[in-house]
Order: sequence, then structure tokens, then C-alpha cells
Amino acid sequence: MPRANRGDVKLDEKGRPAFNGAAVRRTVQMVLKFYPTLFPVICLCSVFSSAISAIPSLFTQKVIAITTEWMGGGDWAGARAQIIPLIRILVTLYFVSIVAMVVQTQLNAIFTQGFLSKMRRAMFDKMQDLPIRWFDTNKHGDIMSHYTNDVDTLRELVSQSIPALLRSGSIVLVVFGIMLWYSIPLTGMVMFGIVAMMLVSGKLGGGSAKYFVAQRKSVAAAEGFVQEMMAGQRVVKVFNHEQRAAADFDVLNEELFENSRRANSYANALGPIVMNIGNILYVLIAVLGGSYLLAGLPNPSISGMKLDISILIAFLNMTKQFTGNLNQLTQQVNVIVMGMAGADRVFTLMDETPESDDGYVTLVDAEIAPDGTVTEADHHTGHWAWKHPHGDGTLTYTELKGDVRLVDVDFSYVEGKQVLSNINVFAEPGQKVAFVGATGAGKTTITNLINRFYDIEDGKIRYDGININKIKKTDLRRSLGLVLQETNLFTGTVMDNIRYGKLDATDEECRAAARLAGADSFISRLPQGYNTELTNNGSNLSQGQRQLIAIARAAVADPPVMILDEATSSIDTRTEAIVQRGMDKLMEGRTVFVIAHRLSTVMDADVIMVLDHGKIIERGSHTQLIAEKGTYYRLYTGAFELE
Repeated sequence: MPRANRGDVKLDEKGRPAFNGAAVRRTVQMVLKFYPTLFPVICLCSVFSSAISAIPSLFTQKVIAITTEWMGGGDWAGARAQIIPLIRILVTLYFVSIVAMVVQTQLNAIFTQGFLSKMRRAMFDKMQDLPIRWFDTNKHGDIMSHYTNDVDTLRELVSQSIPALLRSGSIVLVVFGIMLWYSIPLTGMVMFGIVAMMLVSGKLGGGSAKYFVAQRKSVAAAEGFVQEMMAGQRVVKVFNHEQRAAADFDVLNEELFENSRRANSYANALGPIVMNIGNILYVLIAVLGGSYLLAGLPNPSISGMKLDISILIAFLNMTKQFTGNLNQLTQQVNVIVMGMAGADRVFTLMDETPESDDGYVTLVDAEIAPDGTVTEADHHTGHWAWKHPHGDGTLTYTELKGDVRLVDVDFSYVEGKQVLSNINVFAEPGQKVAFVGATGAGKTTITNLINRFYDIEDGKIRYDGININKIKKTDLRRSLGLVLQETNLFTGTVMDNIRYGKLDATDEECRAAARLAGADSFISRLPQGYNTELTNNGSNLSQGQRQLIAIARAAVADPPVMILDEATSSIDTRTEAIVQRGMDKLMEGRTVFVIAHRLSTVMDADVIMVLDHGKIIERGSHTQLIAEKGTYYRLYTGAFELE
């Protein structure tokens, strides 16, 4: 059975790349979608200029025939009168061909880069619609390869292979038609040699493509290893594993070298062999054609012309053209195979199922009357409400208070492996709810469900009395602030990174958020203060400083519900005291979910929930749980430690 790898080159039963017509078809469809007029014009110019280059053989035959007649005693003035118009027509055709070729190359430069730009944009837009689950189950290096290796091979397909196919294919067709016009027997001789050429090309080209596929995988493995070593360079050095890392790289590098050597050995042998088969065919046509001419044998042809020296010379020239362009087509085999592989991987990404969202409840600015009546406001009031359309066409507005309830929630990342079981959480507006427990107990999973990064299997999650499945995900997430243990900062200034939480925030709002988070002090001491450029995830800052900026980013968004997932885990004890004061201000009047290993950060929580293997085993205030002397008590007193 043919083998296939998801999103990779499809192989036949011999392990060679199989022709992927679907990838080529979809590539052409995408090209026409982006450039419905420009691409056909480029194709027409390419075909036109190439077809014209095959026509001179007709003029060659005619000029030789006229010259032969003159040399046999004809009138030179009459011969010249026939030749000069032919030369004029030939020059005109060449001029038109040059113009068409120039137009095609200029338009092709615009088309190629424009197509790749639009393709990358389409891929990026698609990725924005994919669920968190997809990013969790795909390697980041493999995702990046879509934008580098795959797009580059796709570029070669649309900028080299398709034009080469059109150019050489049109010449082959035109020349084949002219050969049949002149002599069917000689054309048969050419086709016999072409069959031998194609057999050799198929054998060598298949082997070459097979190893080019292996080379592509080796490149990906080597690049992934280098990326991994760069990210983990501190770990490599602290354990003195430089030599081990170099040895591991040597294995991957040797595999890449061997696959590249074999691939290029086949590819480099293909051109000379095919070219020399063409030369041999040229000699055979000259010998057999000359013998055919001397023997005076009949010359079946479309034109009905008798075989003579002018036809034979023109035919030899066409044989060169025919075999040369077939050689050009065979040289594109590897580019086409790799282009199809890149296109297939790109379309695998484009075919991924987007994140579903059947919500219809939206978040709007609200006016809150003294009697509690909620109406929609046409300006920002600082209050929010859920706009809930009903089947009868009516609308109701529910004030966003931050009442979050999980009722009998079950969840599994992988079917059959339960992560959460019978989870019940009731967070009233303004309450601080803390989750503690060992790594893998399910703490972060609960917050992922509140955000709808994942959907629950059973149970209900209600937000201000509304099933969160009815709330549009963008509006749901706009009402939630999130600070993660793993901080992500983007290339730009400190101010830009804080403003990421609210893109229309003023500079003063960003500074106020930084002061609230306790970040203003260290930011002010940076070389350019809030205008200091951050690169490489803020590598010029300490881990604690990056965390403070992330907290400020959440603060400027001013959401009614905050989720703090180990938000102070990377901050030293002294800094934590500063941050905690800011966090206390940040949490005032908000519903807050806190995940922490440091129990000192959750002692003031209204409710503390202890999780173990996806179940809540204890709940209550710090005082209540200490009095119960259960798991929380043992954690607090040090009799038991979180793993």
C-alpha cells in the first residue's frame, strides 16, 4: 500500500514521491483567487513568447529551400525577394517575443512576491482562528516551518516550476506539430528516442526525488535540534554537555549530508545523461534521415511535402529544441515534488478545523439606573452588560458582575483520561477564589475552561447566570484578565507591551497600571524608561521584571474577572510584598481566581480549594482549613509538600 505522512510528501509503494495532483490543483486555484487576471496574462505571455521561439524552424526550412533552388541555377534577385520578407517577419516575431518575455518577467516578479505575501497572510489569519488545543498538540518548530521551508518550496513551485512547464511544454507541443507537418517517419524516430529518454529520466528522477524528500526531513530535524540547543544553552553549559550536544548534532548533520549527497548525485547525473541521449538522437536522425532521403523513400506528412535537404536540416534543429525542452522539464521534477510537498503542508494547515463559536451573547457598554435597570450605552461608561438576544426578537441586558459558577464539570484532554471530575465552584462577585494542589491536579485546567480555551464534556459553567457556551468567545475573553506563570513579552517598547492589554489606552493609563502592579519603579530606572525597547521576550529584563510588566498589562485592561496563574512565582520575596500590595488594589471589586504554590499569597482568599487528581478534596477559608487539619493544614505547616 502507498505510504503517506500527514502534511508531508506522499510516497508510492517503492518509497518514491507520488504525484500529488490535488496540491497542484489547489495551488492553481489559490493563485487564481489572489490574481484572477494577472496570472492568466503571465501564462499567455510565457506561452506566446515560447511558442514564437519554435517557429523559426519553419523559416529555416524555407530559406534553405530557396537558397538550394538558387544554387541549382535559380535567379538570385528572385531568391532575395523571397528571403527579405521572411527575415522581416522573423525579426518582428523575435521582437514581439522579447516584449512578451519582458512583460512576463516583470509581472511574474510582482505576482510571485504578492502571492507569497497573500499566502502568508491567509496562513496567519487561519492560525488566529485555530483552537488552543491545536497549538498544544503541534510542535512550535513545525508550525514555524510552514512560514519558512513550506512557503519557500511553494514559491519555487509558482515562480519556477509552473512557468517552466508552460514555457517548455508550449515549445514541445509547437515543435511536435511542426515535425508532423514535415515528416511523420522522422517524427516517429524522434519519439522512439524520447521514450528512452523518459525511461532514464523516470528512473533517475524518482531516485533523486526520493532522497530530496529525505533531505527535507533531515533539514527539519537539524534545524529543530539547533533551535532546541539555542533555547537550552544555559542547561547545556551548566551540565557540561557541549561535547554530547556536538556529537548528537554530528549524527543529524551526517544524515543530512548523506541524503543531500545522494539526492544531488542523482540530480547532477540526470542532466548530462539526458543531454547526451539527445545528442545521440540528433546523430541518429541525421544518419537515418540522410539515408531515408538518399533512398528516395516516400515521406508521409501533414503538409504532403517531399523530403529534401531543407526539411532534414530544419528537422535536426527541431530535434535539438524538442530534446532540450524535455530536458528542461525533467530538471523541474525535484522542484515540483518539493513544491507539492510544501503546498500539501500549507493546505493541511489551511484545512485545520477552526475554533468553533456558536455564542450570540455579546458584551456592551451599559448604563445602570439607580433602580438597577440596565440599558445599552453608546459611549464608554465604565460599566458592562451582557446583551442577550432571544428567539422572539427581544433583547435583555444583564449587568456584568463577575458571578462565575462551575456545576458538576467533567473534562478530559484525551478521551478516556479524566482530568477533572465533578468540579463545583461558586465564585460570587468580588470574591477571591484560590486553587492549590500538586502539579497536574487540574488547577490551570479549570481556568482554561472558564476562558473556553477548551470546552467541557459534562456539566455547566455559568457567567452571571448565562451559560458561557452562549457567550461569544471574543466577548467572554474580553471580560477576563489573565496573568500566566510563563510570561510572554513582544518586540516593542515597555509601553507597547503594557498597552497590549488595552490597545486604546493612554500613556497615563499605562503608567497607572504599572504603578498599580509595582512596576513603575524599575521601569523608570531603565535607560529609556517606558520607551525602552524589549526584544527576545524581554531578555534584557529579569524574570521578575517581566512578570511585573505582564501584571501591568492585565491591570490596564481593567477586566471584572482576573485569573492569576502563579502570577508571582518568579518574583523574589521582597518584590512579592510590593506586588502583593498592588495586586490587592487590582483585585478590589473583582472576582479573582488565583493559582499558587506559595500559600502566603492565598491566605486572604475568601475560598481556598485543594485539588488532588482532578477532584476538589477540601474547600474553605484559610482559618477553616487550618482548623480541619487536613491536606491544606499539612501543606501550610510543612508536613506535606506540593510536588
